[in-house]
Amino acid sequence: MFFDTDSSAILLLEDGTYFEGLSFGAVGTISGEVVFNTGMTGYQEVITDPSYYGQLITFTYPEIGNTGVNYEDNESSHPSVKGVIARQISKTPSNWRHEISFENWLKDENVVGIHGIDTRSLVRHIRESGSLNGIISSESKYSIAELFSLLKKSPSMSGLNLVDKVTTKSAFNANSSCPVAFDMRIKNTQTIPYKVVAIDFGIKQSILDRLVAHGCEVTVLPANAEISDVLALSPEGVFLSNGPGDPSTVDSGINLAKNLIEYKKLPVFGICLGHQILGLALGGNTFKLSYGHRGLNHPCGLNGKVEITSQNHGFALNSESLNPEKVKITRFNLNDQTVAAISVIDRPFFGVQYHPEASPGPRIEEDERYYAFFTSAMSAFTYFYYAECLVKLTGLGVADKLVKLSNESICQSG
Repeated sequence: MFFDTDSSAILLLEDGTYFEGLSFGAVGTISGEVVFNTGMTGYQEVITDPSYYGQLITFTYPEIGNTGVNYEDNESSHPSVKGVIARQISKTPSNWRHEISFENWLKDENVVGIHGIDTRSLVRHIRESGSLNGIISSESKYSIAELFSLLKKSPSMSGLNLVDKVTTKSAFNANSSCPVAFDMRIKNTQTIPYKVVAIDFGIKQSILDRLVAHGCEVTVLPANAEISDVLALSPEGVFLSNGPGDPSTVDSGINLAKNLIEYKKLPVFGICLGHQILGLALGGNTFKLSYGHRGLNHPCGLNGKVEITSQNHGFALNSESLNPEKVKITRFNLNDQTVAAISVIDRPFFGVQYHPEASPGPRIEEDERYYAFFTSAMSAFTYFYYAECLVKLTGLGVADKLVKLSNESICQSG
């Protein structure tokens, strides 16, 4: 019998499979795509990551909530997920940084949760069946038939544009780095900052932190920004952010990326959805993964080099759709050989499918190189621009050599 106690809850999947458990967080009924993250840490960063917008997140680690919640580690101001699915939650946080318990935080943020279910069985089911929508309910007023009827109204992630739900409504500046005092990563030593425009498709706070830490002064623009909005700020580089939903539906971002490619005068760096948008602008196409990549230990590499990466995406670029005369694939996901990183031949445009900023995930010097390469590209491209101007003004052979050398420098892939 469902809802036999006041704390009962149910997770119902679109194929009719259901799991009975206990309610935590807010009381309510909510539906969305059921996904899973295999990380052992970082539940707070996952829940506040805008790329998870509208999803029901399953944590495979057996217990979550044991370190509570602190507001410094949020990736956005509020949770992005609709619901949380867990095996067990800790009601007594134990961490010197915690400010509120996990359960009370979810209550305050109106996030519905269910725990006490066999999450291993759920994950195996999703891996075998592919992506499934589901509905969590802790309200006894609904019958199974009524919940199933509500679930049928939940849209498929394919063809769904969610960027408009998470992007900023107006431009803002991001010029401060990670506030955590014990952060031992690279700190900003740049005297004159690089001027960067970041397009917000659902940008994580930790990405802004890393850009600032590498010497960037960042102006964040809404997802519907046009190239005229970008150029009006006289940037030295453009960053395309992560975000939720189907990348092929983000027409404004794809058009902007196409215009930036045609403009040719600014380095472009994309992460996750931004990487996919760059690939789409280059003539590629994307497809939905069977159950996505979400975790902290996904191996990526090429030519004998492997790095362990943090990932969160449900779509990927089709490798066969990318023109090898224009685009170089620089990394593959070694679990399924999907595209993990690209660069544009002869231009400083590049993207990575995974998250070099981690948060959560492994933080290694190897991942810092993407941000370093972006700033190096901006330095070299500025040098290239002035050398090119010198050629036009003077026709000097020396300046001509400068153009050739600087162009070679900025086009070397990391």
